[in-house]
Amino acid sequence: MLLRVGSRGSRLALTQAERASEALRRPGVEIALVPITTAGDRDRTRPFGEIGSRGVFVKELEEALLAGRIDVAVHSAKDMTSTDADGLAVGAYPPREDPRDALCGADRLRPGMRIGTASARRRAQLLAFEPSLSVEPLRGNIDTRLRKRGERGLDAVVLAACGLDRLGLGREIGVRLEPDVMLPEAGQGALALQVRAGEEHLVEMADDAETRRRVEAERACVGAVGGGCLAPVAAHHDGTVLTGLVAAEDGSWLERRQGSDPEALGRELAALAR
Repeated sequence: MLLRVGSRGSRLALTQAERASEALRRPGVEIALVPITTAGDRDRTRPFGEIGSRGVFVKELEEALLAGRIDVAVHSAKDMTSTDADGLAVGAYPPREDPRDALCGADRLRPGMRIGTASARRRAQLLAFEPSLSVEPLRGNIDTRLRKRGERGLDAVVLAACGLDRLGLGREIGVRLEPDVMLPEAGQGALALQVRAGEEHLVEMADDAETRRRVEAERACVGAVGGGCLAPVAAHHDGTVLTGLVAAEDGSWLERRQGSDPEALGRELAALAR
């Protein structure tokens, strides 16, 4: 059987697809990697919210699945919308890696630093933690953002620790920011193997039940906040407690809440953002 595995074409995405493919290899199964360019890959200048917010790295992969051009789509779980597209399902979440954000270029946050990030979630939490920071927009893949830090004279950039680890760039990390400083994006650190509904058996051997429990709680929480909420939102399950966050993008206010019911927690966050 030939299993066509689709992913974005970036170096990180292909590395992730290769790792997922290894988990899917078994006797009688041949793997073919299919790189696909997404809207987020084509537009590397505008902020994500202007391209289409969440889903900018996902839509084209989902369309390829529905059209039968691929059999499995490998996503960074944090890039996915809070609900699956009609006709599709996440058949597996492989074991999660480090969900934290990483500060690259410095070993701690200091007043007055210039920091680069394209994420409204990161910007809000950075400014709430230290209002004197100058947070500047920064797009591009990991290698590009690390290079631009030097070219633009930034003191640091904030990236997902897992992406740096997967590319063997852990040495670039000055400090891994704990969730009480920077709450991660829902699903950060996890991969999601998406398939057509009813074909979950193609990838079920790669599923990690604990990762699924945590990531699905995080996605459900963010989904319950609702699409009408324009404020930065985050959710992270540490294995014991689900924490949600909503904030102003300029960091002028930030609210954290904890709970065991993802939907109730999401509704509570949505009410705080009104």
